[in-house]
Amino acid sequence: MAELNAGDAKLVQYLNEAYGTEKRLETALQAHIAMTTRPPYKKRLKEHLSETKRHAREVKQRIKALGGVAETVSAPGPEPIAEAAQAVVAGAQKAVALAQGPLHALRGTGEAEKQLKNAKTEYASEAEEIATYTAIAALAEALGDKDTLRLARSIRKDEERMSSFLEKEIPRLTKALAKAEIPASQRGSGTRSRKRATPARKVKPAASRTVTKAKAAAKPRAAAKAKATAKGRPARSAA
Repeated sequence: MAELNAGDAKLVQYLNEAYGTEKRLETALQAHIAMTTRPPYKKRLKEHLSETKRHAREVKQRIKALGGVAETVSAPGPEPIAEAAQAVVAGAQKAVALAQGPLHALRGTGEAEKQLKNAKTEYASEAEEIATYTAIAALAEALGDKDTLRLARSIRKDEERMSSFLEKEIPRLTKALAKAEIPASQRGSGTRSRKRATPARKVKPAASRTVTKAKAAAKPRAAAKAKATAKGRPARSAA
């Protein structure tokens, strides 16, 4: 294999990081799909599994076009030995990923919580992939590699769509968990609006009302008397 220049070697390194992530996610998604019962969520996971397999193929092809070898782990040394080492390590990684399925099936107190925890794990994986492809796109742009740049941006869009789906799905799964595991009497109390008691209107005593009316009636008479005095003639009674 021809020696890669520094730029291509670094691109191959980053693309291999993405390739390894895609292969691990592929195995994890298969395990999660088998555990998922919510139809819309299961359907989206199946769609993303197909996307993930395509991403791995496309990244592998791009690595080969750059003159590199697709690998899930760096194994330096003579090529035949390195390839054998990669096969062993890749097999071990797949075994670990497959083992995660039964482990994930055990976590949580019930089916609703298992699905919620799976979704949180997937959301974290999407964040890692978005960061990986963002770095690849930036590096490819700096090196003027339009093909790698186009590929990285295309895959990143898929990952961002999946991340957006999970961001909306996690609250739904959490509400399903609350409904499944928490008594109805304990749900919703934190969001109920409590009406403030309207203070009772103070009613004045009857005697007080009579005095107030008398004061109001006396005002016109006082005003008329003051006006008449000012003009120098006796004031007429308002009564």
